[in-house]
Amino acid sequence: MGAPGRTHRLELEDSTLREWTATVLFSDPEQGIVLDRSAFYPGGGGQPPDHGVLLWGGVQTRIVDVRRGDDLHLVPAEGDPLPAAGTAVQGAIEDDRRTALMRTHSGLHLLSGVVFRDFGALVTGSNMDPLTGRLDFNLDEVPPGFKEAVEVACNVEVSADRAIEAYELPRDDAFAIPDIIRTATNLLPPGIEIVRIVDIKGLDVQADGGTHVASTRQIGPMRVLKVENKGKGFRRIRISLEG
Repeated sequence: MGAPGRTHRLELEDSTLREWTATVLFSDPEQGIVLDRSAFYPGGGGQPPDHGVLLWGGVQTRIVDVRRGDDLHLVPAEGDPLPAAGTAVQGAIEDDRRTALMRTHSGLHLLSGVVFRDFGALVTGSNMDPLTGRLDFNLDEVPPGFKEAVEVACNVEVSADRAIEAYELPRDDAFAIPDIIRTATNLLPPGIEIVRIVDIKGLDVQADGGTHVASTRQIGPMRVLKVENKGKGFRRIRISLEG
């Protein structure tokens, strides 16, 4: 999906990238910092934004949030120095947090694929933190042994070591893929002409803008913590991953 504003989105090209060089295009205490190149994921699809630092002139600026607008605005920690426009900086992502979120996001896609394949249910909501997350499904009934069956099926897919790939397609080509939208409501804005696809080979293909690991084995063992009733026809599945 197209990069907002002036910032080249490095994390969409290489989700393993953790350090890079960039130039500050804009800097303001209230509006944050805009770079020409950034690997900070700004959040979306339930995945929280990255944390990290900018290093410049022998000092560092901690980045504690990222805001979307016409540009991607990096939000500095309160009281940290701000590099002026034109400053060359080195960016660095907090690796443990990003990696945990990549594993979690991929795990939720795997869960979505399993529940859609085995029970025909679509996602109605999602949220995640590092190594834990939840999906809501439009599932009328929960059959006996549902929680245990979903956990076993998910871990079978983890062990299968399925490749996870991300690529872009023109909108019409993307919507030609059967069941490309796995949410009960199509959340893809009508103005988006290029759609980013995340493909768990042989299990799940979805439109998605997040960062992911390269294979299901990298997700690691998954636990289904609980299945909650969120109203008629809606069920919430909470998962966790081993640290």
